[in-house]
Amino acid sequence: MFKFLHAADIHLDSPLKGISQYEPMPVDEIRLASRHAFDRLVRLAIEEKVQFVLIAGDLYDGEWKDNKTGLFFTSRMSRLREAGIHVYLIKGNHDAASVVTKSLRLPENTHVFESKKAHSLEVPGVGAVIHGHSFHTRHVDANLVAAYPPRDLSRFNIGMLHTSLTGFEGHEPYAPCSVDDLRSKGYHYWALGHVHTAQEIQRGDPWIVFPGNIQGRSIRETGAKGCRIVTVDDTHRVASCEFHSLEVFRWMQVDVDVSGAAKMEDVEKAVEKALRLLESASDTKLILRLVLTGETRLVSHLVSSVDWSDSLRSLTTDIGSERMWIEKIELRCIIPRQTGNFGARVESALDGPMGEVATSLRDLNADEAKDLFAPLLQKFPDDAKEHLLSMLDPARPQYGELLAEVEALLFARLSGPAVTIAD
Repeated sequence: MFKFLHAADIHLDSPLKGISQYEPMPVDEIRLASRHAFDRLVRLAIEEKVQFVLIAGDLYDGEWKDNKTGLFFTSRMSRLREAGIHVYLIKGNHDAASVVTKSLRLPENTHVFESKKAHSLEVPGVGAVIHGHSFHTRHVDANLVAAYPPRDLSRFNIGMLHTSLTGFEGHEPYAPCSVDDLRSKGYHYWALGHVHTAQEIQRGDPWIVFPGNIQGRSIRETGAKGCRIVTVDDTHRVASCEFHSLEVFRWMQVDVDVSGAAKMEDVEKAVEKALRLLESASDTKLILRLVLTGETRLVSHLVSSVDWSDSLRSLTTDIGSERMWIEKIELRCIIPRQTGNFGARVESALDGPMGEVATSLRDLNADEAKDLFAPLLQKFPDDAKEHLLSMLDPARPQYGELLAEVEALLFARLSGPAVTIAD
């Protein structure tokens, strides 16, 4: 029986993206998050007494600014060497041979697969053989699997590949292949990299696993991030494949329904309730995208003022006790539709001047819309501005949401009670 650790997409020294520089933010810790997460990986490997570690591509985030990134990695490899742990890695699109041209002497326990062709390496003292192929260039659009070596019938066979398989949203199509291609090699375990969301593509015959990245870098990489500890029994079967969280900060989107809120205190209470639930359930530090949803007459105030957002950030810091921060606040709430004299709900198709305005908005193309609203958008806070800019493209579904909000706002202003603005 033996154990190994499977990780990928380390992206050492990649900055966490989208962080607003608000005073409570732990900027230095955020900047070093990828290193801290990698330190946790090294400690986990030692504590679990794994025989070897696999890194399935994108150890680095591109060419180093200086040698500090490489020196940090070699020092951690030395720690694993002292624990008797070997490390096997392939290069992916971010650290391909043509991308990261600098190099340092690596400890003898660290093995990097060639980029010229796929080949095999035996793990000393363990009945396992690893087959791998590093990227030579950043853009690899060929199926590499067919050229991988045949399986060794006397050993546990692991294939390492940096790939998008047949495609994943948000990931470039590198080294594409199918699950059937992977099955055809007869290996026991495929250690994949490139896709940042942890997932088991197949459980057994063979195991096909993306461990995800070890530290989320933006709101597009939400949820727990970490690696897999795989236990192999004496019959060369995977006995367990367990996920272990490694991230220093976890990105999350929190939707808060503020329907019916008549004053800012109502919004704060709804947000506080959601944040306290998160704080009690989380075991790690959180960076949050707060999304306000629902129907409320406070929309006008929320869009035109920025003071309330600072209040919510302060509330988050207080509840989180330096373990929770807001990265951005997004407004998806709308003004409630008004009812007529006999209680009939107003339809979205408007007559008269309001109908003309709505029709004009629908007829605008993307460039005209952006030019028309550019002077007005400059007056909005950054959090609201970015959201509104994304909505000014008629080709996107958000444009329809904008029309609905404009119609509701016009009707509320011209036909119903004024929007309530909290003091």
